[in-house]
Amino acid sequence: MNLLAIKMLMGDRLKYFGLIIGMTFAAMMIAQQASIYSGLKSQTGTFIRQLSNVDLFVMDDQVRFSEDYKPIPDTALQQIRGIDGVAWAVPIYKNWLRARLEDGTRLTVIVIGLDDATLTGGPAEMVEGSLADLRRDPGILIDVRDAGTKLKLERTAGAPIKVGDRLSINDTDAVIVGSYRGDPSFFWEPTIYTTYSRALRFAPRERHLMSFVLVKLKPGTDQKQVQDLIAHATMYRALTGTEFEAATSGYILKQTGILVNFGLAVILGLIVGALVTGQTFFNFTLDNLRYFATLRAMGVSSFRLIAMVGSQVFTVTSISFGLGVGLAAAFGVVITKTDLAFLMPWQVLALTGVSMFGVASLAALLSLYKVLRLEPGMVFKA
Repeated sequence: MNLLAIKMLMGDRLKYFGLIIGMTFAAMMIAQQASIYSGLKSQTGTFIRQLSNVDLFVMDDQVRFSEDYKPIPDTALQQIRGIDGVAWAVPIYKNWLRARLEDGTRLTVIVIGLDDATLTGGPAEMVEGSLADLRRDPGILIDVRDAGTKLKLERTAGAPIKVGDRLSINDTDAVIVGSYRGDPSFFWEPTIYTTYSRALRFAPRERHLMSFVLVKLKPGTDQKQVQDLIAHATMYRALTGTEFEAATSGYILKQTGILVNFGLAVILGLIVGALVTGQTFFNFTLDNLRYFATLRAMGVSSFRLIAMVGSQVFTVTSISFGLGVGLAAAFGVVITKTDLAFLMPWQVLALTGVSMFGVASLAALLSLYKVLRLEPGMVFKA
């Protein structure tokens, strides 16, 4: 009977291909919008994920996300180093500062100051020079990964800056000693790396300047216990990378309209995809209603009819799901070469698949409702 259902499905080639095209479009729209949203959400935690060798981030209690600069005193660093279970702890500076190129071009940059002794937290992929070149005073590293950063680091005349060029950060001289390739970030300004002590020279004068303390735990240490000890000893908050990333994306989701707008686009994609899928399959099943009714009159059980429709749903939805997700992935390959965000984790595939199969099944069952309630003898009455 399932083979008969497949033959019914593919019997009218025009309707069959129309069904495939309509549902493929629905799958592509759901997967594409969800992947863009997922990519944007992921980019909010780029800085945090780059510090993969760090177990805890210690910060002021009022810090809401990774770019929220609320410095803590240097004394907190020594207190944290003395806590049981801490293998090492280093300071890091991170803030938005004013910069000026040699031709007078003014811009805003994100300055990250790494611990002078260990350079913990530096970029993983260098393009020119090495991370150790930061020890050459007054050296900095620039990002050359994406078109957005290159554009912002161009002179007014259009020529990009390069290794060996000079600029001033907050009216303090700096020299580009290397370049790196960083991951795309939600925060669009160019990111510059330097040493911690040099970053403090660039920074405006304040009583406290340290942004975070990066903590590595000893093997076998209870992470939650160390977090509690740090909070008790310093009165500051210690978060894991996962917790800090969740706090960052959650704050941006609530306080800005960017992620919300893409979230609405995902919902719109689900609604439009559901309507296209539901209406397309509903009309297809209605067109074959007389065949199902005939089978019903011949004694085929309701369960068997439902199984037949289920095989049709599985066949056409599987094909459409594969084509739609494939087209969305191809779109992602193209836009990932730009600054646009795109990430397709398994959750996006699951969301797309469940939406497609669920809506198609519901539409098909609704169209069979009349047949399932028909008396067999009523089918052939004219």
